Amino acid sequence: MHEITILSGKGGTGKTTITAAFSSLAESVVICDSDVDAADLFLIMQPEVKQQDAFISGWKCTIESTNCIQCGQCVTQCRFNAIIENKDGRLAIDPFACEGCRLCERICPQQAIVSTKNSGNTWFESETRFGPFIHAQMGVGEENSGKLVSFIRKKAKEKAIETSAQYIISDGPPGIGCPVIASITGAKQVLLVIEPSQSGWHDASRLINLIKNFKVSVSAIINKAGIHQELELVIKDELEKLAIPVLGEVPFSMLFRHAMIEQKNIIEYAPKSSEAEIIRSIWKALINTDKVFKLNKQESEYVRF
Repeated sequence: MHEITILSGKGGTGKTTITAAFSSLAESVVICDSDVDAADLFLIMQPEVKQQDAFISGWKCTIESTNCIQCGQCVTQCRFNAIIENKDGRLAIDPFACEGCRLCERICPQQAIVSTKNSGNTWFESETRFGPFIHAQMGVGEENSGKLVSFIRKKAKEKAIETSAQYIISDGPPGIGCPVIASITGAKQVLLVIEPSQSGWHDASRLINLIKNFKVSVSAIINKAGIHQELELVIKDELEKLAIPVLGEVPFSMLFRHAMIEQKNIIEYAPKSSEAEIIRSIWKALINTDKVFKLNKQESEYVRF
């Protein structure tokens, strides 16, 4: 199958809107929401959950107060300052500060600290009107989102093999951190959704510098076109210098907002609109694009604008 990951470098650029629209256009597809820290693709997909399971990630530690002699060794050795006093004056572990390294468990002379596997995250396999949908939900304060992204991408590939799907379309996370790296690794193609704003282009340029480390086909679209025409020209000029093809420009339009309110994508909501036609043309160009992006590693660390 052909896995397409949709990224932007920042939130709010329209990745989810584009992903949902592409889901209508792909004839045989598995959809994956890799933005596990703030998943929202399900709002449009309206999934019917078929399977859900806990995702085991890391460890949680607790102090058994009956065995603890308050020696304080764990307090002095914890580099994350996760050992605190509770309201009763007893030592306890702050679950939001604890990194699960288990050092305190190993050094406790009374073996009063016990660790258990963390199961605060959940992954789902669902069915939608477009096809199978793999997604996840992270618990409050939970970590290891990069591992969770890798896990659900693996599940999406397994489902694609099972259903003989031609495409996996993945709504990627924002930023340039571990979850983004996990969403790019092994993907066949990346589509950059670039918002023509100073922050949108700044964050997209950081993402481009990350992508240079991966042998992956990459192309871009300008979303919300028309809000800053001068900057759009700069962005397209910089992308041309980097040999990143711009597949189209999606105009800023209230139709997208109205479609989301109706829990539909633009293809469903306004199939004969010019916005829908632009999305169709971008999809056709995307699946026919096979251009490997290679950025000279001797170039500047950041794309200038």
